[in-house]
Amino acid sequence: MTFYFAGLRSFPKLWKSNSYLGLSSSHSYQRERLFLKDCYGIRNQEKWFSVKTMSAQNTKAMNLLIAKARCVRKLDEGSNKQVSADSSHMFAAGAAKKRSQMNPSSKTPVLPPVKNMIQLPTKPLNSEEWDKLKEEFKEKANFENWIILQMVKCHSSLDVAKSVLAWVAAKNNGIVGYDLLVKYLYLCVFHKQTSEIIDVYEIMKARYKRLESGAYTLLMRGLIYTDRWREALLLLEDLKKVMIPSKKNYDDCIQGALFHQDVNVAWNLYQELLNHDIVPMLETLKAFFDFGKDMKDDQYSNKLHNILLYLRNNQLYPGESFAHSIKTWFESIPGEQWKGQFTTIQQSGQCLGCGKTVESIHLSSEEYEFLKEKIMRDVIDGGDQYKKTTPQLLNVVSHLAKQNLQVLVLGRKHMLTQNSRWRRVEMEKMQKQASFFFADNISEDDPFLLYATLHSGNHCKFITKDLMRDHRACLPDAKTQRLFFKWQQGHQLAIVSKHPGAKITFQHILSYDTVVQTTGDSWHIPYDDNLVERYSYEVPTKWLCLHRKT
Repeated sequence: MTFYFAGLRSFPKLWKSNSYLGLSSSHSYQRERLFLKDCYGIRNQEKWFSVKTMSAQNTKAMNLLIAKARCVRKLDEGSNKQVSADSSHMFAAGAAKKRSQMNPSSKTPVLPPVKNMIQLPTKPLNSEEWDKLKEEFKEKANFENWIILQMVKCHSSLDVAKSVLAWVAAKNNGIVGYDLLVKYLYLCVFHKQTSEIIDVYEIMKARYKRLESGAYTLLMRGLIYTDRWREALLLLEDLKKVMIPSKKNYDDCIQGALFHQDVNVAWNLYQELLNHDIVPMLETLKAFFDFGKDMKDDQYSNKLHNILLYLRNNQLYPGESFAHSIKTWFESIPGEQWKGQFTTIQQSGQCLGCGKTVESIHLSSEEYEFLKEKIMRDVIDGGDQYKKTTPQLLNVVSHLAKQNLQVLVLGRKHMLTQNSRWRRVEMEKMQKQASFFFADNISEDDPFLLYATLHSGNHCKFITKDLMRDHRACLPDAKTQRLFFKWQQGHQLAIVSKHPGAKITFQHILSYDTVVQTTGDSWHIPYDDNLVERYSYEVPTKWLCLHRKT
């Protein structure tokens, strides 16, 4: 069932109209309430619920979310009955992968038709042999580009690729085209053939005043580990004249600078990258930690601490190899006696390594008010509207009503028609256990859900499979997106059991925040497990615990 409304800016008028609900405005709300939304539509399917503990300061907002109280018992007091002991939270790394495996696609991928099946040579060919191979190719005009592209894909040996260039040059007065040179350059860089890279570099430098970004990238990557690595920095400057270099361009040059022990150049490039609002590659950050091993330099240490805080502020997570580099660096600092271990965090938020409790997932009152204002301005008034739907609901309503929670069901008017998939008997049963609001069938629903949940107070919880990535993406800056995701993790429930007749259980909500954090004498750093595929909206479950020995 879904609450839909025709105009986003009609919230106050809509809420003040108690006749829609058939309830008086004098009703008391100092009780637990669950407000529920189940959107039923044609194509998409989702479920929404909200659970909240009321407070006196939220009286005005509560008048907007009218519902009947069932009892005063808190949701959290009964949470042990609702949460499956062995179920992970819905944002845990690998959870989406498991869900996809449980619901495999029935569609068989359609493979593209196979064309021009020619086996790539494994040894260099002479001109006659290449001519003969070209005769077997259907699209003869494109043969040279096609064959070198296949070599790039298969990472063929340089000797074979070089024989192609020699064949082309023999037919064109010693000239090899730009595209062929770039593809050959790729193979040279892949095979780390320094002398060949420099040869191609000299040819291109003499022949072309400007290169496209792909060639710049390959040349920089190829030159950084040679004695001519500083020429990669000159190429970077040339690239800046026409565009902002990529994070990979900066990574190559920073890695080269560190390899050649020029740490000042590396830090300057890193700062330049940040000034462009480019998120650095994790390999770039790892290189700074690797370089700092066994180094006693307070200035360098402070810069590495700032990198860790950068990971925190941007909710970035190091991979397993990077986490090992961080651990190694801390333990190598002369005279500081750091000790690291890889561990996990209990549901209570307590670290199994050191016993300390990590930061809470719940927003402060200031953060909550900031987020609520941003959501109102950028999502609701800004017109971020998405439809999510589902036709299922009676068992969930009954289960939540038995928990003595107030329930408000937000529905569409089509649910009341005779042709609706919603059976009258089920509707009557639900109406005995919850209050209802039915809006027009054409109205949008998600902005209302966000409005209602946020204005219900910081204790309000909701249930849905929707991960709300669209809403998060439309928020204007990293800070707001970070707060939204933190609020979402601390308030969103998901149903575990879905089979008819099965007991309703929920995945537990995180009580702690999965971000890099420090107390001065300790660091807790969540990191990605190499064996777990984590989607962008998930958080790691493995942690690096670091503490200073006393």
